[in-house]
Amino acid sequence: MSGFFKSRWVEAPGVKELDPAQLAPGFKAGTAHCGLKGGGKTDVGLIACEAEEVTSAILLTRNASSAAPVRVCRDRCDRGAIRAAAVNAGNANAETGEQGYADAVAMVEEAARQLGLAPEAVAVAETGVIGVPLPIDAVLAGIDEAAGALSEANGAAFSEAIMTTDRWPKRCTLRVGGVTLSAQAKGGGMIQPGFATLLCFVQTDAVVADPDAALRAASAASFERITVDGQMSTNDTVLLQATGAAGAPLPDGLLDAVLLQLALEVVADGEGSSRVGRVQVGGAASPTEAERVARAIANSPLVKTALFGRDPNWGRIAQAAGMALAGEDLEEIGADSIDAAELGGEGDEAEIEISLGRGDHATHVYFSDLGYEYVRINADYTT
Repeated sequence: MSGFFKSRWVEAPGVKELDPAQLAPGFKAGTAHCGLKGGGKTDVGLIACEAEEVTSAILLTRNASSAAPVRVCRDRCDRGAIRAAAVNAGNANAETGEQGYADAVAMVEEAARQLGLAPEAVAVAETGVIGVPLPIDAVLAGIDEAAGALSEANGAAFSEAIMTTDRWPKRCTLRVGGVTLSAQAKGGGMIQPGFATLLCFVQTDAVVADPDAALRAASAASFERITVDGQMSTNDTVLLQATGAAGAPLPDGLLDAVLLQLALEVVADGEGSSRVGRVQVGGAASPTEAERVARAIANSPLVKTALFGRDPNWGRIAQAAGMALAGEDLEEIGADSIDAAELGGEGDEAEIEISLGRGDHATHVYFSDLGYEYVRINADYTT
């Protein structure tokens, strides 16, 4: 499958794919380099809606050690009317105390000043190393520069500015009938739902009557279904903005398909990942049990390395399922209850199925393999 919709697990709607540099009508982006990532790479981004009337929704991590930008968005944003977002990549501004919070507020206020907006109409998002003070003067100068570079043709540049360990940008601009939707995401490691483990920005000129409900539903079937390493990020942020200027609603399934493809891109880019797996758990006694077993299999380093090595080792799947149900009265899970053949296949996507024989509940989780590169990246992350 070519184009943006690459995965066999995504039901791709009939869309016209546009240049991802072009944002949905009514939106502009700007970028700047302020030294957070080094090497002259852009690391500050600004996304802004020109329309005065905008509906929006924002979803944020549930991590108890939430980063300063997440706390600022919770405390200060008018979540239903966000006009702009200021973003930096290279510094998470997490575990940085009162100064970190003040720095995130300063980012919001500077972006608001540059754009002529009320501060509550501006969100802030940051990603990168935890526990390092933010060089706020450089970041504020970057916001000023990004504001001066705003253009409707900067969608691709914005998607590159928000990258950290990503090997490729994750982005699209799509048109269905008279409606346009553009999106940019980043994520590679520290990926486990709770709520969504990445940064993602979605813009559309469609009418979205209930953005919060739409975003939560689409995220539940995408960002909430993925894991790379079982680690919940401190900075997860997903923002949806809609102007309604097209005068038509979002086509059914469009947001769901876009977010699922972006989520799978994150898993495929899972810090050295080479394959993506989907574990399908059936026959569970309850939804909670199905989820517990699926997570145990998807996060098992033994299963993940089998995916990497193309080893159809069904015993590892049985072990992980049994561990998840430790203490329960579980009949032996044999080879007849597990289909792991695709682990040994040649494709980049592999399906695993297991039936527990305990009830009628089912779920699935998408996960990455675990190879040598993941260890190298994370062993050297700050040194």
